Amino acid sequence: MKHLLAAATLTLLPFAAMAQEEPSEAPAPESEAQSEQQPATPEAPMTLGRMNEIITILDPEVESNGKLWKFTIAETELLIVTDAKSDRMRILSPIRNASEVPEKELSRLMQANFDSALDARYAMAQGTLWSIYIHPLSPLEKDQLISGIGQVVNLVKTYGTLYSGGALQYGGGDSAPLQRKLIDDLLKKGQEI
Repeated sequence: MKHLLAAATLTLLPFAAMAQEEPSEAPAPESEAQSEQQPATPEAPMTLGRMNEIITILDPEVESNGKLWKFTIAETELLIVTDAKSDRMRILSPIRNASEVPEKELSRLMQANFDSALDARYAMAQGTLWSIYIHPLSPLEKDQLISGIGQVVNLVKTYGTLYSGGALQYGGGDSAPLQRKLIDDLLKKGQEI
């Protein structure tokens, strides 16, 4: 698995190089008195610095160049690649060589993408089967980032069994019951941010 991640890191570096400087910070939040009178304001836009802060809380051993992060959650290696110019981010974890995926299993992966993978997805690229989560960068909220990380890890860990992102399951699909523990644990850890 480490060789897949190492190869993927080298392949994805050009995408990270396309990223521009971090978007500017949002205005300062309102005072407590103002926030009590008005509904809660949405989080400030996600920045590369804020993303780094969140990932470092989840894995203090993270490796980063400020636009690409390599880290481990629940013994699963992940990459986050960002492109601030295009306002996009992607969480990835390799599962196996695409050539080793039986053709019959491709239907199961598509079923999971419909109902049990939730916001994460199974995908094939560059000869690898991946677990991925893709989202616009600036509107990404802290809990969405943390949940996305958990869902990607869950898809890796449940590959071949539940094929589950571990959060909700949409009705009308063909997938089995889900597990949510990892996402809840990560969200609890992220509360201190």
